[in-house]
Amino acid sequence: MRAFRFLIRRAEPDFVPIGDPGAAQTGLFGRFLLPALARRPTVPRLLRVSGGIFLLRGEDELVPMAQTAYDSEDVLQALLAKFPDLLAGDQLAGDVARRWLLIGREAALPAEEDGSGRWSVDHLFLDQDAVPTLVEVKRSSDTRIRREVIGQMLDYAANAVVYWPIDTLRAVFERRCERDGRDPDTELAAVLDAGADVETFWEQAGANLKAGRIRLVFVADEIPRELRRVVEFLNEQMTAEVIAIEVKQYVGEGLRTLVPRVIGQTAASETRKARSEQRQWDEASFFAELEGKRGPTEARVARELLDWARVQMPRFTWGKGKVDGSFIPVLDYEGQPHYPFGVYTSGRLEIQFQGSPGRRSTISSSAARSCVA
Repeated sequence: MRAFRFLIRRAEPDFVPIGDPGAAQTGLFGRFLLPALARRPTVPRLLRVSGGIFLLRGEDELVPMAQTAYDSEDVLQALLAKFPDLLAGDQLAGDVARRWLLIGREAALPAEEDGSGRWSVDHLFLDQDAVPTLVEVKRSSDTRIRREVIGQMLDYAANAVVYWPIDTLRAVFERRCERDGRDPDTELAAVLDAGADVETFWEQAGANLKAGRIRLVFVADEIPRELRRVVEFLNEQMTAEVIAIEVKQYVGEGLRTLVPRVIGQTAASETRKARSEQRQWDEASFFAELEGKRGPTEARVARELLDWARVQMPRFTWGKGKVDGSFIPVLDYEGQPHYPFGVYTSGRLEIQFQGSPGRRSTISSSAARSCVA
């Protein structure tokens, strides 16, 4: 069980996570308080009871917080962009809470190679393991939340893994930082593990897209029963992680409290997708695994490929697969990364005729010549 951080910041308009520092929490609820009018030196506490939420201010004052609808869908969208912790990364499966890097809002998604944006994804995030996370926001009063939003999200997923080149997403992120007056390196450093390489992070994001390792998130003030069951079903059946997050808003005496709750992580889906942390492969672990699985002959062939690639393409990315390790040499040509082939501990060799992970584009003949020159 995880304890909530107990932190009160008086600077508005920040939301702050709150909880009882002396009690273990179940992780079902995270609570965020906007102290718009809280000016007293006492630290408020939230009490959740059947039928509502009450704010205990000091020891003698109980403030009722009434569940209140958002004024518009855009209000909830803006809150998620400003406070990504509302995506409840500490409630998702795994031992380590997810940290979120906002790539952009209304991210344009094409439906064909080099096409213009056919759809706009409400939010696109990457977590610290470079897993693309597509977020669609609806209010519970919107009738599309029961059926239409499912097809909409599946359209996003099917096209994102094919038509979203990672260099385009990186450019979207950099433009978002410039527009918001944020430094991209600082934003990345807040999410990545200490010592993580930025280039490897972006390469892994591209590889995750190509492999369909993505996360689909439905967000609403209240998740209807019909959507809840579909999310649970999809999460049990799909390789992608599919969840819904309820972010209820409570208002009372000038204070606003947000309570996020993750829906869709059934016991069956968690067992099927159980993971600790992704494994970071390196040369020693890769070849030990390959020889153990496939024998010394195939390990020798892979070693010869690696030695040849080191001469031709001195930059590599080592995979983070939970089951299979991989290495992919990177050919930088005319300012663009190319990934000619990948070798896996399963014994598989993939020839990847693409300009960047997740995009179908043939390596130019001049780039190919530079690879073997």
